[in-house]
Amino acid sequence: MEKVKVGISIGDINGVGLEVIIKTLGATQLLNYCTPVIYGSSKVISYHKNIVDDDFHFHSIRAADQAQEGKINIVNCWQENVNITLGKATKEGGEYALRSLDTATKDLKAGLVDALITAPINKEAMKMADFKFTGHTEFLTYMLEGKENLMFMVNESLRIGLVTNHIPLEQVSALLNKDLIIRKLKIMHESLQMDFGIERPTIAVLGLNPHASDNGVIGDDEEKKIRPAIVECKKKGMLISGPFPADGFFGSKQYVKYDAILAMYHDQGLVPFKLLSFGEGINFTAGLGKVRTSPDHGTGYDIAGKNTADPSSFRRALFLAIDVVRNRFNYTDMHANVLVKREQPQEEANAGSLPESS
Repeated sequence: MEKVKVGISIGDINGVGLEVIIKTLGATQLLNYCTPVIYGSSKVISYHKNIVDDDFHFHSIRAADQAQEGKINIVNCWQENVNITLGKATKEGGEYALRSLDTATKDLKAGLVDALITAPINKEAMKMADFKFTGHTEFLTYMLEGKENLMFMVNESLRIGLVTNHIPLEQVSALLNKDLIIRKLKIMHESLQMDFGIERPTIAVLGLNPHASDNGVIGDDEEKKIRPAIVECKKKGMLISGPFPADGFFGSKQYVKYDAILAMYHDQGLVPFKLLSFGEGINFTAGLGKVRTSPDHGTGYDIAGKNTADPSSFRRALFLAIDVVRNRFNYTDMHANVLVKREQPQEEANAGSLPESS
């Protein structure tokens, strides 16, 4: 396949997003693997480039279809001057983050870029800008007309998906149900096969309550919702185990035995994930039909403008996006070839049984 074209939304202009983007793409060998398209403003990028003091050269374009291989391409989503207030949540910071994200997502949907990497946004700033969603994942699902998604935190040795994302803890139990858990397990299973190349993935499912309810002593979500979902997925041939008590599961390092883990709520999954892989993790959205990744850190207001942000997570998000695009291409190609091979013998048999013409 051709070189992967990767769209990049710049996130909050007052945070470390552009710093880690510039540090990552400043390594010119990356241009051998992808064609980057940054959605933002050449003026804002030049401002952050001066802070990083990196040998960073870019090519300004009007639209993604003008992107050139071998260059860092900038789609100018606005022309006006912008007031940058490093380390602060501002309405402007939210507004320009949204402009970048909106344009990049529309191009992703239209197929003008193969994947999207989203730099961090600040929820307070986005709220000031009248952003109607709780995060990137919900926005992208709406814009790409997705029916379901899975917030999937991954690194080289650990993958944790969430049944519920950015919702108050008090609402989790009421939102959980057997069908929702089954849908999330199906997305996870399909993603592990198609996006990560694991033919027979093993999945562990965590319980919701302490000690996974101790057989109904501490709540009944496990027996009424989680276990029935596991049983149904097992009947369909999936290799799924659980529900496990979350504390003991991670404390005893059982997570190393599985290809992925499904957590019931945000902090149940992200606390152990960030503890075990902070700076090396990636937020991947499975089930969208399009490829989207992001680093596992936030806007880093406390270090914005100090040139101390670590680009490792963003770099890994970039490479994962490239890998997933290629894996999906290979998976689709491989399964298309399998169908052709299966159809040929039947066609040949039919051709051999045709009656002779008289």
